[in-house]
Amino acid sequence: MKHRTMMQYFEWYLPDNGLLWNRAAAQAKALREAGIDMVWLPPAYKGAGGGSSVGYDVYDMYDLGEFEQKGSVRTKYGTREEYLAAVQALQAQGIAVLCDVVLNHRMGADGTEEVSVIEERADDRNQDIGGSQTILAWTKLEFPGRAGKYSSFLWNASHFSGTDWDERGKRNGIFRFAGKNWNRETDDENGNYDYLMGADLDTDCPQVVRETLDWGKWYYDTVRMDGLRLDAVKHIGFDFYRKWIGEMRSYATGGAGGQDDFFIVGEYWSRELGKLTHYLDAADHALALFDVPLHFHFYQAATSDGNFDMRTLYEGTLTGTDPEHAVPFVDNHDTQPGQALQSFIPAWFKPIAYALILLRDAGTPCVFYGDYYGIPHDGIAAVPGLGTLLRVRSSYACGAEHLYFDDPSVVGFTREGDDAHADSGVVVLLSDSVGGKKRMYAGRAHAGVCMVDAMGKRTERVPIDAEGFGEFAVDGGSVSVWVTERAGAELFVSLRS
Repeated sequence: MKHRTMMQYFEWYLPDNGLLWNRAAAQAKALREAGIDMVWLPPAYKGAGGGSSVGYDVYDMYDLGEFEQKGSVRTKYGTREEYLAAVQALQAQGIAVLCDVVLNHRMGADGTEEVSVIEERADDRNQDIGGSQTILAWTKLEFPGRAGKYSSFLWNASHFSGTDWDERGKRNGIFRFAGKNWNRETDDENGNYDYLMGADLDTDCPQVVRETLDWGKWYYDTVRMDGLRLDAVKHIGFDFYRKWIGEMRSYATGGAGGQDDFFIVGEYWSRELGKLTHYLDAADHALALFDVPLHFHFYQAATSDGNFDMRTLYEGTLTGTDPEHAVPFVDNHDTQPGQALQSFIPAWFKPIAYALILLRDAGTPCVFYGDYYGIPHDGIAAVPGLGTLLRVRSSYACGAEHLYFDDPSVVGFTREGDDAHADSGVVVLLSDSVGGKKRMYAGRAHAGVCMVDAMGKRTERVPIDAEGFGEFAVDGGSVSVWVTERAGAELFVSLRS
């Protein structure tokens, strides 16, 4: 896999002002200079919430901010023209663009239909509640504002397998449509976690499969993205995406491309490594997955009052077992305060976590917009030192890696550097509790050189002996990132220019 650095270019509480696409275009050069070479953009199509929709309440996937629908022409992020311009501006800077794809459900239907259903238990969707009944379901999506442009496909109850609202009875429930079954292989939470929200796509329906592929190819022809971020993959039959990804990658690359040529990452939200590895097996390893177990290890380490065993940080994580298919991250739009999966990493631990995902030789790390720019909605500032860590990653964190996960509190790793990157090599030491010291191997090439802490936490110069070792220190609850003195001087200048 290529050495890439991704940024999730949005957070949940961005203003509903339609300016994100323009901002992305304006920031493209600065992002590339900061070391970002892949950007995951939010869902670009019209949601049920119109101009205020974050994008996951999918209404019309052919409306990229072009039609008067749901009370707005633009999306929360801007117009179709601005979106395409942002993609082109990012790509012009050598930044690959990942588009967010949500194929699990539809919301904001234009009309209702009478549908025969069987109600299921919310906590066990394999258990029926009573017999067949008729509800009034929001399942007709006809997109009057678009009037058939780009696609004449209209959605009705035959294309869905269930919903959670009976308009006639004005009540919630888990309603499986009669004659339909939940996808056979999905996550087993709640018995069967096919149903998530809205009108659930029936991916066993040939028309649905064909329409999702037709849309995907139209979307690629329109946007010319470099890859995809797939939402909620654990809620869709595992065989569906194996086939869909194969066709989409073949279409995008002319049949000759691999994962590096059209990068795809899926969101499978589970702390259990076994579920992630099973999904990768089921999908023929055609995509990467976000490393959710590692995120929760960060959360545990940051909230355990120094009692987390840092030696076990990578145990049971995708980054630790299959880094080629891992996208490690610290936080995202779902884990930030106020969201459904809130598990926001405390501020003191953020630089530690980012050093771990950005400077190790494992996975394709993803930086969260809210960590890079801050989250004004909640008064959360940008993570201090994140810019430094990104620069160190792009210029100095390379070469052979040596791990020092040998203490419950003070752990670290080194990268020896290589001939292709001047003054490269890095020594990282961190602690979730008390400070400490560790003799670490920086590499024989650094013999006679002194190293300094790029994070500015430690002020001493550490000499590297003839065998390539030095004794490095870290403060309690902190991270120090040691680079050569010359690299440190270059970082000082570049970060202030």
